[in-house]
Amino acid sequence: MTNFHIIFSGSKPNLLLLLLVVVVLPVLVSAECSCDSGNGEKRNKKEALKYKLTAIASILVASGIGVCTPILGKRISALRPENNIFFMIKAFAAGVILATGFIHVLPDAFENLTSPCLKENPWGFPFTGFIAMMSAIGTLMVDTFATSYYKRSHYNKALPINRDEEQIGEHAGHVHVHTHATHGHAHGASFANLDTSVDSSSSELIRNRVISQVLELGIVVHSVIIGIALGASESPSTIKPLVAALTFHQFFEGMGLGGCISQAKFKSKAVTVMALFFSLTTPIGIGIGIGISNVYNENSPTALIVEGVFNSASAGILIYMALVDLLAEDFMNPRMQTNGRLMLGAYISLLLGAGCMSLLAKWA
Repeated sequence: MTNFHIIFSGSKPNLLLLLLVVVVLPVLVSAECSCDSGNGEKRNKKEALKYKLTAIASILVASGIGVCTPILGKRISALRPENNIFFMIKAFAAGVILATGFIHVLPDAFENLTSPCLKENPWGFPFTGFIAMMSAIGTLMVDTFATSYYKRSHYNKALPINRDEEQIGEHAGHVHVHTHATHGHAHGASFANLDTSVDSSSSELIRNRVISQVLELGIVVHSVIIGIALGASESPSTIKPLVAALTFHQFFEGMGLGGCISQAKFKSKAVTVMALFFSLTTPIGIGIGIGISNVYNENSPTALIVEGVFNSASAGILIYMALVDLLAEDFMNPRMQTNGRLMLGAYISLLLGAGCMSLLAKWA
């Protein structure tokens, strides 16, 4: 239980998980070549390096702008979480994340784990879908367990104070009974409503914090992989379209993550760490890819299996988060349910987000 609290109590665990992925993944994928690419692409290491450096700069800027827009948007009244337009922004971002899981990550995972460079039918069953399913179930377990633990921890800390307040309230109630009974009842009702309001607000804040951290984990796993793949490539014709596509990709994903972070109301230091964490992940992945490009072969069995497993797990996380924690939560919100125009606008934003990200699959 204590270990789980450490995992979800701040931004340090995210940094540790990033370091684990960054350190372990390059070692695993830098296996010896055993299957030629056979795609006939021209390799030009110097020209490819120029595009890679351009990719690092453009993706870093786009990621930073994307993740910071909703966070800094709290200073703009129209972009605050309590306004209707924020629902539409979140719907757009959720569509982006959903399309990322279904259109970008999951097909890549299927391609990796069913590659002809692997032994014929090595798994015996759809291993890609199985990993994605187990990843989604695991995300559900983490999501619910972390939320319940946070609530219990918060309740236990608040309980002694509430008991003292209850005794004070009871004492105050007895005093009022002898003089103004009705007035005393009115105060009791207001205290009860205040407690309910505080508990509801606290529960929502806890959910938003868990959602933002789990979502960032799913995005980071995918971002490291695509960064390594781009950095390890030495074909300018492959890298050029990827630079533009991944720039937009990271911008849209950043908007989705930034919206969740802004609702979580972390302290400024934690917000900064999470924003930097997301913004730097893909550029770091590209840097690692450049470093291991001489020994990296994307068609080696080890690289295919490792990338396929990580992509499958990432897809499961992203699809679960988009459907359950982002879309279901907002679209079932009473405010959305009672406002037809807001619901229609959110549907349109959702389709636009999913459509834009799906279109990028033509290049990345």
